[in-house]
Amino acid sequence: MRPLLCCLGLAALLGPCLACPSTCSCSTKKNGRLLAECAYKDLQEVPKGLSSNVTILTLSANRISWLGQGSFAEVPEVQSLWLGYNQIGVVEAGAFALLVHLKNLDLSHNKIADFPWQDLRNLSGLQILKMNNNRLAGLPRDAFHSLKDLRSLWLNDNELTTLAEGTFNNLPSLSQLQIFNNPFNCSCKVFWLKKWTENTSVSITKGGSTLCVAPTKLKGRAVTDIPDHHCIAPSVQLTYLSNLDNTVMYDGLTLTLHCSVAGNPPPEIRWKIQTSGRRVEINGPNVARDGNVKQSQERFLVFKNGTMAIPNFSKEDEGIYTCLAVNDVGTRDVSVNVALAGSENPAEDLLRDDPQASHLGGRSCYKGDEMDPSGVGEKLVIVYHMPRESKSRSGGAVPQLHMGTLLLALGIVLCC
Repeated sequence: MRPLLCCLGLAALLGPCLACPSTCSCSTKKNGRLLAECAYKDLQEVPKGLSSNVTILTLSANRISWLGQGSFAEVPEVQSLWLGYNQIGVVEAGAFALLVHLKNLDLSHNKIADFPWQDLRNLSGLQILKMNNNRLAGLPRDAFHSLKDLRSLWLNDNELTTLAEGTFNNLPSLSQLQIFNNPFNCSCKVFWLKKWTENTSVSITKGGSTLCVAPTKLKGRAVTDIPDHHCIAPSVQLTYLSNLDNTVMYDGLTLTLHCSVAGNPPPEIRWKIQTSGRRVEINGPNVARDGNVKQSQERFLVFKNGTMAIPNFSKEDEGIYTCLAVNDVGTRDVSVNVALAGSENPAEDLLRDDPQASHLGGRSCYKGDEMDPSGVGEKLVIVYHMPRESKSRSGGAVPQLHMGTLLLALGIVLCC
């Protein structure tokens, strides 16, 4: 009787382990993994009744068109999931999120255009990801950033026209990448990919087939053959325009800065202003050719030629003024810290406050491709001298006549 009870108990324990849908073939492999083989069964959905400790699930070559949030709830221990050659067009958010033991995921040869990339954040153990031969037209920059163990990534034969810079960053284990047969638009937005392929140790399968379909002058050329002169990172130079004494446009003190940029394609000029009371971002000129200000409430006047003017500059306008040069290759910026001083010698005051500061005779700062290794802080300070009134021999107050005097004090020269 006792041996019989033991057998019944053992059967009760093994029963759930051997649970298998009638459409599948289940077996235990030599390494102890439980295989559920459900390929080529003309299935239209993920079958129910799978054992909870299935580690290999094969669903290839069926007619599955939809994956829901609970499609794989029965197999939380799965490590290899093969779904290639189906008709999957819809993948709901959460479909893969709980499969934290997943190492191999094959979704190739389906109809996936939109994918819940956030599901991959929990799959840090994923080693192989096949998403080739789908309809993917774009990827988020951080789609794969949590996949520290990813070794092989297949993205070929999709509809990718561009890839965000940094898409393959934070993948220390990546050794194989397939991105061929995608209709890349070889604007400077993918120029980073050329540079990345030149320096990476990752094997890029059929790299010669990673071709441009646009623009016309690059059609048929490999992405890796984009000419260097076609894309040049921005450089930026910020200059103080010393014309206060001749300015008749506005009453009072006017701060005028000019931002010169270079690069290919021609960079856009943007401004960021940080004062003690507010933060302002201006992404283009707000003064029209006829002189009308597009944003009447904005006191920072930005012109198409890269010049900014701040009429009636006051203590409230003190702060950091940053010019940014932006194109498809990258972004560069340079900043000046502008302050008003009320002493007779504001440069001496600044030096007293900042022993590392030094006097500067020039009126421009530049930031381009070369970085000054000694530059720490990178802070140019323009100090307007607003002298006190002096008294005449008769005792009356006489205003000084050099109200437009400009003194430049420099902490670290911006030459990058």
